Amino acid sequence: MTIEGVFAALQTDFGDRVVRDAGVGELTTYRVGGRAAVSVRAESPEDVIAIGRVIAKFGSAFAVVGRGSNLLVADEGFHGIVVTLGEGLSGITITGTMVRAGGAALLPVVGRRTAAAGLTGFEWAVGVPGSIGGAVRMNAGGHGSDMAQAVVGVRVVDLASGDHGEMSSADLGLGFRSSTLGRSMVVTDVELGLLVGDRATAESEISEIVRWRRENQPGGANAGSVFVNPLPDSAGRLVDEAGAKGLRLRSAEVSTKHANFIQVDDGGSANDVAELMALVRAQVHERTGVDLHAETHFLGFSAEVADAAGARRVEAIN
Repeated sequence: MTIEGVFAALQTDFGDRVVRDAGVGELTTYRVGGRAAVSVRAESPEDVIAIGRVIAKFGSAFAVVGRGSNLLVADEGFHGIVVTLGEGLSGITITGTMVRAGGAALLPVVGRRTAAAGLTGFEWAVGVPGSIGGAVRMNAGGHGSDMAQAVVGVRVVDLASGDHGEMSSADLGLGFRSSTLGRSMVVTDVELGLLVGDRATAESEISEIVRWRRENQPGGANAGSVFVNPLPDSAGRLVDEAGAKGLRLRSAEVSTKHANFIQVDDGGSANDVAELMALVRAQVHERTGVDLHAETHFLGFSAEVADAAGARRVEAIN
């Protein structure tokens, strides 16, 4: 079915929440990149299920974009449907030591809310600027912990089939920055099991994490750590050793504050970022023999470009 036909079908149920020629790059933390043929915003699990039924019926190419904290969108954009999650899916409910959060809830917000409720085990999340649904997909973590330590279960919708249901933590297969969730599966709700703690202690730990990040990591338009640390080594140390710290390629630059960050100028190019990633990766391999792999996901790029950068490609799902 044509994009125009899918747009019309979605508009029947979602009205002005469906947009033609929609900006997608601007939704990412890099704030660069192109547009999508169509975007549609879901505000509830039922919305996600309804969108999945349309996509499954017409076999449209699609991709899911959360908070865009780990995504780079090609300047050429994406000729398909982008599904985003709205504020209606960002609610947080705390009952005793159990926490229920919508898939669009921001990790720092969940971290602060749980600390304020006297719970411990999620303070690390204040330093990760993504959504909790996306964090489950990649088993995000930091400061010695990750999602696997707290997730009890999730509710998911498969946009490729329209199926939906619950998955336990064991079903998710949470490994190092990975899970068993397929590209078409959207996490609409996450249940966490935390521990009773001390509010003052938890909030003090959060303040320390925020202080450390401000002192050691750059601000501006970036997507956090670019390359996965090849444990027990550090990707930032290897980039620095290879002489790539501060390396600039047109509108993109390796941070002079932390070598595992790439920043991009206002109005810059996503393609510059991708090319710089590939250049840094090649330089590190040549100088150290280590083959780095990117944490960043690429949308709208060719397989060749993604492979050169060591990045995972968000392929259009039909």
